[in-house]
Amino acid sequence: MQCFIDGQEYIFINDALKEEVTRMRYFQLAKQIYGLKFEKWFQSGYCDNRFVPYIIMHEDIAVSSVAVCINDISWQDQKKRYVQISTVMTLPEYRNKGLNRYLMEVVLNEWKDKCDAIYLLANDSVIDFYPKFGFDEYKEFEYSKSISKTIGTYRKLDIEDPDDWKLIISKYMLGNPFSEFKIDHLSLFVFHCIQFVSKDIYYIDQYDAVVVAQYDNNRLICYDIFTDGNFRVDDILSIMANENTDIICLGFTPKSKEGYIIEESQEEDTHLFVLKGKKNIFKENKVMFPMLSRA
Repeated sequence: MQCFIDGQEYIFINDALKEEVTRMRYFQLAKQIYGLKFEKWFQSGYCDNRFVPYIIMHEDIAVSSVAVCINDISWQDQKKRYVQISTVMTLPEYRNKGLNRYLMEVVLNEWKDKCDAIYLLANDSVIDFYPKFGFDEYKEFEYSKSISKTIGTYRKLDIEDPDDWKLIISKYMLGNPFSEFKIDHLSLFVFHCIQFVSKDIYYIDQYDAVVVAQYDNNRLICYDIFTDGNFRVDDILSIMANENTDIICLGFTPKSKEGYIIEESQEEDTHLFVLKGKKNIFKENKVMFPMLSRA
C-alpha cells in the first residue's frame, strides 16, 4: 500500500512474511540491523502466523519494520493473550524520518483492542521513544538460590539430530511445571533454539527432563525446564551443576519462591515497557518474562 510519511512516498506492507519478495527483504533488514538469521527458522516449518512483521519499503528495499509477536500466556493458571512489539528497526540512513512512529501507530491501533496486554523490551538508546505512545517502564525480577552438586548424568542434545530434536519438541509440549508465568509459543521457542541456544540444551535421563541452560563462572543460568515429572527444580539442576557451580539463576518466574533471592533484573541494555490501559501484572508482582519467549 502506498503511503506518505513526512512528504516522502513509501510502500507499507502489513505482513512481510506472506510474499517471498517482502519476506526476503525483511530478513535482509533483520540481519543487517541485529544480525538475526530468520531464513533457517522460516525453512524449519515452525514459523507461524503469530509473528507478523510490518515493514516500510523504499523502492526495492525494506527500510523500517515493527513486528508483532502474539503470545498465549498463563499467569497463575489464568489464560491471557499478550502481544509483544519486537524487532523495531530502521536502516541508519532512514532514521529520524518518522518511519518507526508511523509503524508503531499502525500496530497499536490494530492490536490494542485484540489482546490483554501489549509490551516490548527496549535497549538503552530508545527508552525515551516508547512513552510517547503510552508505554510505562517496569522492572523485571530474577530468582536465584544456592545449590550443591549431586550425582547424576546428563547429556547435551543436538538440534541437528532428528531423534534429539524430536525429544526436545515433545518435552517442550509438556511445558514447564515449575513456572508461574508461562508463554506457549512453539514457533518462538524453535527460533531461540536455532538462533541463540543451540549448544545449551540438555537431557537429564533420571528425571526425563529437557533443560535449556548456560554455565557462567559459578552460576548455572537455567532458561527453562520441560518435563511432566513430580520433581523439584533443585533435584534436576543439582545434577547439571559442575564443580564450580554454587548458584542457580532462573530465566522464568518460579511458582514456589521458597529459598530464592529475589532481585531486580540486571540484564544489560534491556528495559520492559507495558502499554497503559490494560491490567498489568508487573505493577504488583515480581515477575520476569520467560527468557525464551523474547522475540
